[in-house]
Amino acid sequence: MNAPTLSEFLAAPGGALARGPVAMIFAEDETELDSTLRHHLDLGFRTVLLLAPDGFAVAPDVTAVPALRRIRFDAPAGDDPVTAVNTVAAAAPGLWMYYCYNAEYLFYPFCETRTVGEMLAFHTEERRDAMLAYVIDLYAGDLDAHPGAVSLEDAHIDRSGYYALARNDPENHNHPRERQLDFFGGLRWRYEEHVPRHRRKIDRIALFRAAPGLRLREDHTFSDEEYNTYACPWHHNLTAAVVSFRTAKALKRNPGSTFDIETFRWHNSTPFEWHSRQLLDLGLMEPGQWF
Repeated sequence: MNAPTLSEFLAAPGGALARGPVAMIFAEDETELDSTLRHHLDLGFRTVLLLAPDGFAVAPDVTAVPALRRIRFDAPAGDDPVTAVNTVAAAAPGLWMYYCYNAEYLFYPFCETRTVGEMLAFHTEERRDAMLAYVIDLYAGDLDAHPGAVSLEDAHIDRSGYYALARNDPENHNHPRERQLDFFGGLRWRYEEHVPRHRRKIDRIALFRAAPGLRLREDHTFSDEEYNTYACPWHHNLTAAVVSFRTAKALKRNPGSTFDIETFRWHNSTPFEWHSRQLLDLGLMEPGQWF
């Protein structure tokens, strides 16, 4: 099913927004678009909304999946993903939702054997309406072979170099916000001279339950501060990871940084195994009370 515009889709969504979870995937280019869609369809999202320009090609086997809905949306030309997320969320309060970009892949504990719906059902039982995700940078190990920095077969991640700082509240004398932290690391930390300050954080509230009046902000946090917490007050909760080629792509496409980078590999690089166990072992997400 294709829709000419987001507003036309929301005017008659059919059963696409009847039940969650719903994934929104924004296509900034065609890099690994098919693999991104296949990955999230395999996780068990009931509906996957592809928001992409008409010219972006999608493989026939992906297009044929009933859960996929394609909506004309031109992020490269300036259409705003944040506004789109808020618009979709406002149309379906109560549903769990997720958003990402092409060449990004959601992982959560035990995702190889449990669906995203099962995971969110447990998270809901813990009275949580949002889930913190860390955006973990992926990059090709051999930039001579993969000058665009993207390769599923040669993907690497940083196994260390991540840290957190207190998130201060300007409305409360800059005291630290309760159960909120700003997280840093990966390529945005190692090449911070090429990354604007407001884009260096790697935390993203990627999974959330839509609610009336809730608004996503430009920094990947929400207007309801409880949504921005990493855990509830009484124990640790599940967290997830979004492994992403997005930063590596940008650093190699940007004329101001590409010639400064001969390789992204360093002594803390390790091949990515495309398995949640590796991310758990590295402390890049945690299962909380879910076993």
